[in-house]
Amino acid sequence: MPRVSQEQAKLNRQRVVEVAATLFRERGLHGVGVADIMGAAGLTHGGFYGQFANKDALAAEAFETALTDNGRGQLDSLVSNYLSIAHVRAPGMGCPVAALANDVAREAPDSPVRSRFTRGVRGMVDLMAALVPKTPKQKRRQRALSSLATLVGAVVLARAVDDEALAEEILGAARVSLGAEAPERDTAAGPSNSG
Repeated sequence: MPRVSQEQAKLNRQRVVEVAATLFRERGLHGVGVADIMGAAGLTHGGFYGQFANKDALAAEAFETALTDNGRGQLDSLVSNYLSIAHVRAPGMGCPVAALANDVAREAPDSPVRSRFTRGVRGMVDLMAALVPKTPKQKRRQRALSSLATLVGAVVLARAVDDEALAEEILGAARVSLGAEAPERDTAAGPSNSG
């Protein structure tokens, strides 16, 4: 079998990371295996260990990739997009924090995934604090922490219930709590750059 060029290997690795980022958000860290990820990326299972030390290393990198899709804009816009039914319906394209918080909480304290998750949460808090209008730094940070907890909690609950009207009500209550307007009605996939 011919060897893959360095450039192709780099492209293959990026493809695997992107596919893993989507699949982990859709199915959870333990709901998808290496073979599933490699197959979805259009590659053979055998090439995995030439690229990654193990599944945890891939998960950490995939989480980082998903977080780099963070949207930068007005806080109200970020909140209303995050708290949309479109985001709830498309966990594979949405925020990895909302999609994976429960899975990451079950990982070992020294897990590379947990470390990347923690860094990601800190980054989101920093981003949100920077979007808060002119207020003292400590107050901006507290608002950002509270807002992030509300955002993630609302999306997690809305995804867990089997009643779309209740899901919409949860999202609406969170929007009101955060002082954001409702997003325009959109039935397409959720925001890939919502956090």
